Amino acid sequence: MKYQKELVYREFVRRENNIFHAPYNPELEFYSVIKSGDLKKTKELCSESLMEKKGLGNLSDNCLRNIIYHFAITTALVARYCIEGGMELATAYSLSDFYIHKADLCKIPEEVSNLHPIMCMDYANRMRNLRKQKICSKPVAICIDYICDNLHTRITIKTLSELVNLSTSYLSRLFKKEAGVTLSDYIQNKKIETAQNMLIYSDFTPAQIASVLAFPNQSYFTEIFRKKTGITPKKYQTLYFRNIGIGHLDCFPR
Repeated sequence: MKYQKELVYREFVRRENNIFHAPYNPELEFYSVIKSGDLKKTKELCSESLMEKKGLGNLSDNCLRNIIYHFAITTALVARYCIEGGMELATAYSLSDFYIHKADLCKIPEEVSNLHPIMCMDYANRMRNLRKQKICSKPVAICIDYICDNLHTRITIKTLSELVNLSTSYLSRLFKKEAGVTLSDYIQNKKIETAQNMLIYSDFTPAQIASVLAFPNQSYFTEIFRKKTGITPKKYQTLYFRNIGIGHLDCFPR
């Protein structure tokens, strides 16, 4: 049993590096990661050159025009997902116009390809900052970053208080005052948000997701999930599994 627990733990660590990649629909994963403000995973997903991505359609016989068209479509969809995530319309559209115009000025395909990760990281960074825009103090901002980067672990108030060198009681009061929710509720909310995305976009079972997100057991995960969403994880997956389309660009209002 002792070694089994260690093996399970190592599997959690391995999954932290890989779980959000192979099982996901790659396109849905890409936009969802940027929307979530996950800088690390956005950088990883952008490591492959846009010119080398498989499955890109032929939108033009001209190589430069073809990659510019794909860049424009990608940028428009990134903007749409970020709007759904809370980014202001004016900001999302302004960024989209800026980067599409920059791509249109490129002289060779490599320039467009190099612009792609810059655009994606810009949107992701802005989405990451959205969750901290109402936060005034550095300790609370540090805690929020730590929570969002370590959802695969058991996060305690003690760990966070040591991270920012504050007492647990003071940190708890400060966090509630600035974030509007308790630390424990914030951690649960972020874990459930992640669970919802995994239930929609991956093939993992509720039991596997409960383990990956470091819930004590599946029953507790189900209890918290039902409390936050009104339905069980299984029911949620049945209702929404890969049923959220990205729509068509002509349905993307400007």
